[in-house]
Amino acid sequence: MDTSHTRISGPLTGAVTVLALLTLAACGTESGPGAGGDGTVKPDLQVSGIDWTVDSVTVDGKKTPAPEKATVRIDEKGRAKGNTGCNHFGADVKVKGDTVTVGPAQTTEMGCPKTVAHFEQQLQRTFKGELKAKITDDRMTLTTADGDIVALSETKPEPAARLLGTEWRVESLRDGDTATSLPEDAAAKAKLFFGEDGSVGGNLGCNNVSGKAKVSGSTITFSKIATTRKLCPPAVMDTEDALLKILDGKAEYEIRERALSLTGADGKGLDAMAIAR
Repeated sequence: MDTSHTRISGPLTGAVTVLALLTLAACGTESGPGAGGDGTVKPDLQVSGIDWTVDSVTVDGKKTPAPEKATVRIDEKGRAKGNTGCNHFGADVKVKGDTVTVGPAQTTEMGCPKTVAHFEQQLQRTFKGELKAKITDDRMTLTTADGDIVALSETKPEPAARLLGTEWRVESLRDGDTATSLPEDAAAKAKLFFGEDGSVGGNLGCNNVSGKAKVSGSTITFSKIATTRKLCPPAVMDTEDALLKILDGKAEYEIRERALSLTGADGKGLDAMAIAR
């Protein structure tokens, strides 16, 4: 599988465009003289701290459903981060009335399944420049001048997965804001499990791993980490070395719904998803 590097993209992903809509909703839309309204002020939509789902994109009249992971979240500072089904993003926008102008965005460029890559290409074609936003209840749309549309809805909250007792599938490595997908051979096997007894175990992509993991607040202190000694393809061995460095000493962890992130003191870390049972 291809690796990825952060890039600055002109055409934006759908989730980046969602930020534009969310920012518009957070500010509210005023109508009055010159705006064609009745002088009333529409109530603000609370968007900070809420997860939104990209449902679909319609280009040239053809509707394409979004991948399951296509979501966006905006923080209290007006910065949005999310996932377009495979790649991660972050961006800022400018809003005037119901017009959203999308500026430069930061996105990863991971190798993705063909169907997901096609969806992202459609979004890149559609979402750039000026967009018109419309909000109805918990559903949202963004429309281009050519009539292409992205449909969104508020994500229904799920209980957060527990760190302990959950099996986690490792999906990518991080270095600051840069995410790198695992090699295909490693992606199918790389998993971690944190036991109630303070143990950690799993697989690094080829070799099994075991050790101790002491949890205190949002910090995990790893110790006595050991692995099996299988010979693996070079790319997989590089991945295993990177994972072992994360499992060395202290790392900060964060769980958001079913997503886990581990970050070491050097800023390098991993992203994982809870495996449904």
